Amino acid sequence: MTKYTPRLYQPGEFEAARHYYPRVLNAHLHPMVRFFYSLSNEHLAARYCHLHPEADGAQVRSLLTTPPRYFRWAGADLFHATSERGERRNVVIETNSSPSGQKSMPFDDRDEYGGYRLLIERSFLPLLKKRKLPSGGLAVIADKNDTETTGYAATIAELSGEPVWWVPFYERDPDPPARFEDGVLHIRDNEGAWQPIRAAFRYVTQKPWARIPALTKTLMFNPVLACLAGGRNKLVAAKAYDQFNAGLHRFGLEVCTPETIWDVPKREVPLWVERMGGVAVVKVPYANAGQGVYTITNDDELAAFVNEQHNYELFIVQGLIGNARWSSSTRSGRLYHVGTVPNRHGRIFAADLRFMVGVGSDGFYPIAIYSRRARTALAERIEDGRDSWSMLGTNLSVQEPDGSWKTEPERLLLMDSRDFNRLGLGLDDLTEAYIQTVLAVTAIDQMAQRLVTSKGSFRRRYFSTLNPDQKLTAEIL
Repeated sequence: MTKYTPRLYQPGEFEAARHYYPRVLNAHLHPMVRFFYSLSNEHLAARYCHLHPEADGAQVRSLLTTPPRYFRWAGADLFHATSERGERRNVVIETNSSPSGQKSMPFDDRDEYGGYRLLIERSFLPLLKKRKLPSGGLAVIADKNDTETTGYAATIAELSGEPVWWVPFYERDPDPPARFEDGVLHIRDNEGAWQPIRAAFRYVTQKPWARIPALTKTLMFNPVLACLAGGRNKLVAAKAYDQFNAGLHRFGLEVCTPETIWDVPKREVPLWVERMGGVAVVKVPYANAGQGVYTITNDDELAAFVNEQHNYELFIVQGLIGNARWSSSTRSGRLYHVGTVPNRHGRIFAADLRFMVGVGSDGFYPIAIYSRRARTALAERIEDGRDSWSMLGTNLSVQEPDGSWKTEPERLLLMDSRDFNRLGLGLDDLTEAYIQTVLAVTAIDQMAQRLVTSKGSFRRRYFSTLNPDQKLTAEIL
């Protein structure tokens, strides 16, 4: 097995060519997106409330300016959908507690650090001054996305003025160069000595709870608690949105999601798929990067899911957003993809929108936005034997048999002067996506707060009742 070793980044080592996709280096931010970034939270709240007169303006402004306690950096994946009555909305599909996005975002020529600087300067470094931390160095721990995570390490080194460790921390590594002792992260340097870390930027995505405690003495950005509360747990996220929406109803606000049935054992999945008209999405709640997601549009796809061996006991079943003639039939009606602007062949592709936000002392702010389209165009009708995932799956990450990852950047749509126009989005759509992202992040953070005792410990027993999957509970460190 490959021996993974950390690398020490010194101030002055950031090179844009190493930390962005090649296409991004020469891309120019679309004027509409640039204008959106120039608007303050006050402007965006005013615009949102003008478009949604049912929304309470004071509550919208409060949500935008109130920093979450634990979940201070996130990315939401949204579908731009419409109803049978032509009512458009941005639907939250999932929220990510270690989101990618920096390497896909065009930056100002005057500052090649772009969003890397924005997040580290406004969100990460201020926490180091506010909290009492153990002695030690700084680190970035990661299990994928080397392009972006090394960019964070180089940026932290530049802005902090001290060396920063970049540490590969893989799920399948039998001798990882990172460990925890009494809640403090230690990393093994190239001489074999273990070095304490006072604060770490975390980009560990595969079962992070299996090797990182939910709460630590080392500052973790974000803590694994945010993953368990919904940032990497779609089942608990659905419950967090539901509880949050119950409190938001009187303010005319809600996290907009597909209809979601949670705590579903595999034997009951076919019943819920049938209830949604034979069309649905089944998800392993704890997977990410497009893994463990099954789009069900025919008996063959349902049988393939049922016959597969799964590591976990419980699933979620969601309404499928497809084309107008073959979306799920749910209690709130049908939703279907607005999709991309038709290409020269008249084809429309399903596409998502990744919206990354950070949190500073004065609340939320946007960091990076990008879109991804599906491999094949949306068909007007579903034919037996047709692969629905190729029409609906938008994630660029592909996991190889050995556990490594590759990406398919040819399906990436940038917020530049060329790609943005293909999405058919406007300023109000970006505003809506931003507000939905803030609502989703706040909902998960409130769930995270409920998972911590008054003494600051993780409420493991309460979590096991909230997420009654014994196989998941057994994984938690």
